[in-house]
Amino acid sequence: MGSPERSFAIHPHRVVARFSVLLFAVSITATIGTAQTTPVRTIPARTLPTPTTVSPEMQKLIAPAWDGSTATVTRTSEQWKASIRQADEPEAKESESLATQLHVSVREETIAGVHVYRVKPESIPEENRNRLLVHVHGGGYVYFSGMAATREGILMAHYAQTEVLSIDYRMPPDFPFPVAIDDAVAVWKEVIKHHTPRNVALFGTSAGGGLTLAVVIRLKDLSLPLPGALMAGTPWSDLTKTGDTYFTNEFVDNVLGSLDGSLEAAAKLYAGTHDRKEPLISPVYGDLSGFPPTILLSGTRDLFLSNTVRVHQKLLQSGVHADLLVFEGQSHAQYLEHDAPECAIAFGEVAHFFDRHLDR
Repeated sequence: MGSPERSFAIHPHRVVARFSVLLFAVSITATIGTAQTTPVRTIPARTLPTPTTVSPEMQKLIAPAWDGSTATVTRTSEQWKASIRQADEPEAKESESLATQLHVSVREETIAGVHVYRVKPESIPEENRNRLLVHVHGGGYVYFSGMAATREGILMAHYAQTEVLSIDYRMPPDFPFPVAIDDAVAVWKEVIKHHTPRNVALFGTSAGGGLTLAVVIRLKDLSLPLPGALMAGTPWSDLTKTGDTYFTNEFVDNVLGSLDGSLEAAAKLYAGTHDRKEPLISPVYGDLSGFPPTILLSGTRDLFLSNTVRVHQKLLQSGVHADLLVFEGQSHAQYLEHDAPECAIAFGEVAHFFDRHLDR
């Protein structure tokens, strides 16, 4: 992930049109008798055709090569804040435009001292009026504050025809882990004063997907009621470079590219002095037993596909009802692109999942 003007990890909804994706070969030689004990494989460089099995709109998103950087990123607090402003301002404008286009209202509130947005579709069917969908946004735990946090919430409110509460949790550099979890838990405690927990879902994508899982682990620790259902979209469930597709989909994913560079820097900034394998930071290492029914989303080219698959497997092994949707050809979170029909398909599936598992 490079500078914000070029980094798709910072701008997961913008992809510049090109016509081929180059997979850079990773050539690693195993040395017998040294510290290297894991077998490795060397593959030749190759080009990747754009799949014809997706919509023309999605093909335009899939075709471009990743154009970020894997250079080590070191930023001062002020440099981080400048980078965040540069990313958030256009994202906020896009969210405002999307809300207008979809006839969704967005109103600012404060709940338990936390800034939130109440997002409502133009009409809510009777069967959804006692339901609430609580949203925690993505953005590498660093980006997309304020109105920039609401894009996914707007899409969910529109497709699920249900009210959404989007939490604008505090983030680094001023507020590293565990402040985001603390903010989400504080809002949850207030939400369940007015809503039956079984009527409420919790959802998010990327860092928001990871935070969704971490918040539920924390709710379990506090013996608080859990949501009725979850959606964890391509969750950043392991902030270390652990898992197959951190390597097999490196540079294949044209949104994130690689963990190395700015994405790694964001992980370090968020975790601070904490071990990144702590379950509340990387929830794939946590106890997922007793979780609510969960739907997970990813794509075949997603850098976080293994993050998603590993969470799905652990949920199943813990006896949790869990559905996994993997979309053809998609890099990280490309189902959020409203101009592609795959967006409606993805959110339609999530809406059906919530409808099946939430009480009324």
